Amino acid sequence: LAQPVTPDLLVSPSSEDGDLGSECPEDRGNWTGRLDFLLSCIGYCVGLGNVWRFPYRAYTNGGGAFLVPYFIMLAICGIPIFFMELSLGQFSSLGPLAVWKISPLFKGIGMGTILIVSLVAIYYNMIIAYVLFYLFASLTSDLPWQHCGNWWNTDLCLDHHVIKGGNTTFPINITNTVSPSEEYWSRYVLHIQGSSGIGDPGRIRWNLCLCLLLSWTIVYLCILKGVKSSGKVVYFTATFPYLILVMLLIRGVTLEGAWKGIRFYLTPQFDHLLSSKVWIEAALQIFYSLGVGFGGLLTFASYNTFHQNIYRDTFIVTLGNAITSILAGFAIFSVLGYMSQELGVPVNQVAKAGPGLAFVVYPQAMTMLPLSPFWSFLFFFMLLTLGLDSQFAFMETIVTAVTDEFPYYLRPKKASFSAVICIALFLMGLILTTEGGMYWLVLLDDYSAGFGLMVVVITTCLVVTRVYGMKRFCRDIHMMLGFKPGPYFRACWMVLSPATMMALLIYNIVKYQPSEYGSYRFPTWAEVLGILMGVLSCLMIPLGMVVAVLREEGTLWERVQQASRPTMDWGPSLEENRTGMYVASLAGSQSPKPLMVHMRKYGGITSYENTAIEVDREMEEEDEEESMM
Repeated sequence: LAQPVTPDLLVSPSSEDGDLGSECPEDRGNWTGRLDFLLSCIGYCVGLGNVWRFPYRAYTNGGGAFLVPYFIMLAICGIPIFFMELSLGQFSSLGPLAVWKISPLFKGIGMGTILIVSLVAIYYNMIIAYVLFYLFASLTSDLPWQHCGNWWNTDLCLDHHVIKGGNTTFPINITNTVSPSEEYWSRYVLHIQGSSGIGDPGRIRWNLCLCLLLSWTIVYLCILKGVKSSGKVVYFTATFPYLILVMLLIRGVTLEGAWKGIRFYLTPQFDHLLSSKVWIEAALQIFYSLGVGFGGLLTFASYNTFHQNIYRDTFIVTLGNAITSILAGFAIFSVLGYMSQELGVPVNQVAKAGPGLAFVVYPQAMTMLPLSPFWSFLFFFMLLTLGLDSQFAFMETIVTAVTDEFPYYLRPKKASFSAVICIALFLMGLILTTEGGMYWLVLLDDYSAGFGLMVVVITTCLVVTRVYGMKRFCRDIHMMLGFKPGPYFRACWMVLSPATMMALLIYNIVKYQPSEYGSYRFPTWAEVLGILMGVLSCLMIPLGMVVAVLREEGTLWERVQQASRPTMDWGPSLEENRTGMYVASLAGSQSPKPLMVHMRKYGGITSYENTAIEVDREMEEEDEEESMM
């Protein structure tokens, strides 16, 4: 007779040795190293927004005083939702679609998430393509955006060296002039003068098209073997930006006029705290910076071992992300302070946010430094690594979500399926490489992950706490981590986080402003198209409800009740982790005392099985209380 196989005791997150793969299904894949998950989360959260959005938001909303609402919103909205997403993913080992076995009635939330992530992945990789373009352009002795006099420059172009030289006998009015870097960006890189607007995309810019193809190729090669390959790449892409950021910071603070920029960035204006706009801006920065709602966190956590300490990881990533944003502000504004002194203009005239900072202002500042191509290359290489690991997360989310839905067909062909997704998104992104492509990128950026994403996150929070049940969700975390979430997390999940996000949603709708790019205003049909992008992700929720109800039997109310309950196979994916109430739901389980059989089969009681006994006892006590009532 064959001897029964007894697996190793469960690995505690703090234990030094033991095979991390012993708890994970081989066919799905899992993280192969202890730091893979942590670095992937850091790489995903620390992205382009930390460099080009946070510093600008801080200085326009009260400088150093902005940190007060920023950290309060991090505590109310950021950390709790972050921990909830990680818990859902790790407990079920399922992607953003299949995780809705927790309540099939709301599977449309997962469908909405995938739609949002797909739209974001299309334009996010175009930004990476722009970064690659500038990276290659920096491989020269003289930066091409350093001087006027090129074929793309106009009569309005004014070189900063002319201003600094001061040889001219007449005063120079710089208000109606354009910097060489701005004309290089708009007239050479984008060639936007070849398009009259969003309805006239013009010709494809083949140099941008090749950069986009290269960026998709890099992304595909890095996610080729799922988390086994991307988990190794992030050891470089998540850590190297910090090295470059420190180098840029040291170079920045040693420049003349640097403290002028830093003072401008951090001088606290506490009167701003009385404005609701500042608190909303802080919440928006937290919301988008941590990447909650995009499914990336849930996907990464689904490849963890069942007892990975995600509670600790939550605080490491969220606080690390906040500190990185503040550090990036010093690196950016020290250079802007130097630049304002060189040009003789106030800091607020050179400060910009978004692509304007990355592709116009900072490149112009680089031309004022000795060894400018070196510093330019470093800056764009940092942006490349920051962007890539966020893009890995978006792609891994899409691929994992679909392969978890069709595991028997797609998991063996995951590499081929990933290639199909990359090719499809590349083809859809070709319109972004045209002369009018920037208009389409702005439209996607403004609407793809706007109010639709907030609706998805609010609904997720309400379903987990109200439909599935706060008590049951906390019990699942207790079974997984060995302790229950405290009053802070429960209060945030039940009231504070949904209320804050609801306020954000209402604010966005009330303060809605049509999209614009510079002086160009988008036509009505483009606005409608953008709004439809956001609405479509929301419509996935009722559409999913209709499908779930039609699959059940009985009256309408009975169908709704059945569809809102977890499926029979909901719970931990591996048999040895399905203790307590979840053992009875395993296929083929007919044991009247499932926990005791489970312990005999899997080699005695561990600390986590002690937890399972406690959970069982709690459930029995609750049942007795209910029967007495």
